[in-house]
Amino acid sequence: MQQQPGPAAKPHSFCDFRAVLVATVTNVMVRPKSEFFMIWSDPDPGQTPIKVPVRDAKTCLADIARRFETRQGFSIATINLDHVVKLRRDPAFRAAYAAQTHVTADGNPIVWLSRLAGQDVSLVPGSELVEPVAALAAEAGVPVAFVGATEASLAAASQALAAGHPGLNVAMIHAPAMGFDPDGADAGEIIEKLGAAGARLVYLALGAPKQERFAARAQAHLPETGFLSIGAGLDFVSGAQTRAPAWVQAIAAEWLWRLALSPRRLAARYGACLIALPGLTLRALAERRS
Repeated sequence: MQQQPGPAAKPHSFCDFRAVLVATVTNVMVRPKSEFFMIWSDPDPGQTPIKVPVRDAKTCLADIARRFETRQGFSIATINLDHVVKLRRDPAFRAAYAAQTHVTADGNPIVWLSRLAGQDVSLVPGSELVEPVAALAAEAGVPVAFVGATEASLAAASQALAAGHPGLNVAMIHAPAMGFDPDGADAGEIIEKLGAAGARLVYLALGAPKQERFAARAQAHLPETGFLSIGAGLDFVSGAQTRAPAWVQAIAAEWLWRLALSPRRLAARYGACLIALPGLTLRALAERRS
């Protein structure tokens, strides 16, 4: 009997092609290395090197759940190229980063350069931790606070998260005034209010470097509280800002989307990131050869 031809193969989408390409590059580029991490700060014998020890979101969330259960605090920063540039220029920012318990890769260039150097990490943006961490907090009965952005955005975000995660206990929301100083008296008062409210998870939407510096300071005073620096993450939840469409994210062009929306604000920032790329690429290649 003559065999009937099978169904015609469907053409691959661009996203399918990109997934295959990323998987191939990962297999080729990532080599085993014991306790190896790409270093993102400039070498300084007297300073703690900044690296990305969190491999993926699953690992990060599992550790957060464990810390909720054991009442052990944490502070999570999500590094991107803009942060790398700031680390070089701002000693206080670097010190704050060194004090974080977790650092994730928030940006495809961080992932690609890490893999080029031989470290296997996955993309874990702060905005994509907002919902799953809220789910963990609701399940564990951990009181939550929101600090940053605007009162309207915080109120809308807290309501949306509470509706999406029944049992989520919102203990406090606070939008600092313009010119907020993470090292100032106002920051100290906020830390006291967080402690009085019993917050054990604090979403920080203050932007870099303020949120990381505040987290480092607050962590020292509230050792059972977790601090998650998520930039515009709460604005995405509240609808105050719109994140790039999924297809833009899929082709790693979210930065172009943001640039198109805010060219005056972001042009110089992204220009500095592009200037830093060649040196970081050479560093990654040197790490790979070592």
